[in-house]
Amino acid sequence: MPAYNAARTLRQTHAEVCEQQLVDHIIVVDDRSRDNTVAVAQSLDGVQVHVHDSNKGYGANQKTCYRLALEAGADIVIMIHPDYQYTPKLIPAMVSIIGNGLHPCVLGSRILGGYALKGGMPFWKYAANRFLTLAENLLLGAKLSEYHTGYRAFSREILQDLDLASNSNDFVFDNQMLAQILWHGFTIGEVSCPTKYFPEASSINLRRSIQYGFGCLWTALKFRLAKLGMPGRLFPAEQAGAALRRAAQA
Repeated sequence: MPAYNAARTLRQTHAEVCEQQLVDHIIVVDDRSRDNTVAVAQSLDGVQVHVHDSNKGYGANQKTCYRLALEAGADIVIMIHPDYQYTPKLIPAMVSIIGNGLHPCVLGSRILGGYALKGGMPFWKYAANRFLTLAENLLLGAKLSEYHTGYRAFSREILQDLDLASNSNDFVFDNQMLAQILWHGFTIGEVSCPTKYFPEASSINLRRSIQYGFGCLWTALKFRLAKLGMPGRLFPAEQAGAALRRAAQA
């Protein structure tokens, strides 16, 4: 759980994660919250708490989460925001898809099933989501329902293969990570995820949202240029389709 000012919802999220009886280890990384997130996290049973010494950003928070999960020996890693916007009740479905070898990455999609607007997503965010997803599907050659969910599950293999350190420490990290997964040749599955928008749920403001949107488009464009023979730092030529080549050799 990458946490920032999540004191009011962390306990509820943790309780519902535990109810699924599938998670062996819970990690909360606090990105220097201004509330008592750390104290709440430290009061919860079975939680490893790591606190950044400064506010490093959402992407940097995830980098720490995945590093600690790999160090703990995780085979399947689920990233869920502790703001209770996404229900932990989908954990069994996401784990099953990865554990049975169907997809090494699974996203909880707010768009499948039409839950986004029903759950209170502002219309301007919904419209931006749909525009960005269309553009990214065209440039990345994928067919995902959305790229912007904060509910994701990964196999250990994916997290070991990706060069996450080269990604942004800001919100566009999420998008860069999905593009890298596709660049390696991994497949991505999706499950329909009800979501809730309420005052305690995390959200970025309009200015940061615009920056994020342009960052997503720039990432997708760099992916397309790499496909056309101009690889770069995020998409090195030697990593293109690596997962597919390994599968063919197996």
